[in-house]
Amino acid sequence: MTEDHDINRPEVLAEMQAVFARYEDALVHNRIEVLDALFWPSAHTVRYGTAENLVGIDAIRAFRRARPSQGLARRLALTVITTYGQDFATAMTEFHRDGDARIGRQSQTWVRFADGGWRVVAAHVSLIDG
Repeated sequence: MTEDHDINRPEVLAEMQAVFARYEDALVHNRIEVLDALFWPSAHTVRYGTAENLVGIDAIRAFRRARPSQGLARRLALTVITTYGQDFATAMTEFHRDGDARIGRQSQTWVRFADGGWRVVAAHVSLIDG
């Protein structure tokens, strides 16, 4: 059971903030190798997007390789990262793209694995009217 004092321990939160920043940089610069490394390489990994439901790392990797590499720049807002203990975290954020009135929402569930560090095990991306 996670106790209140285990939530957002400063050293764990700082790690997760750095990993999240690395993910965001890789996303907007289309660094597919980094994105692949930050997702758990498992058939159990899930990413639901704005127009696709991807189950398993192979489907996620295929999607990343097929998507356009342009127009990925965005601004984040209302980012909330919460860590629970040393090995579990969630990251939620809004994103905005120039020329698009819609508001993007992204949620991620992260787990720290002994053999690979922090990895996304589940993600969801959606758009709502601005």
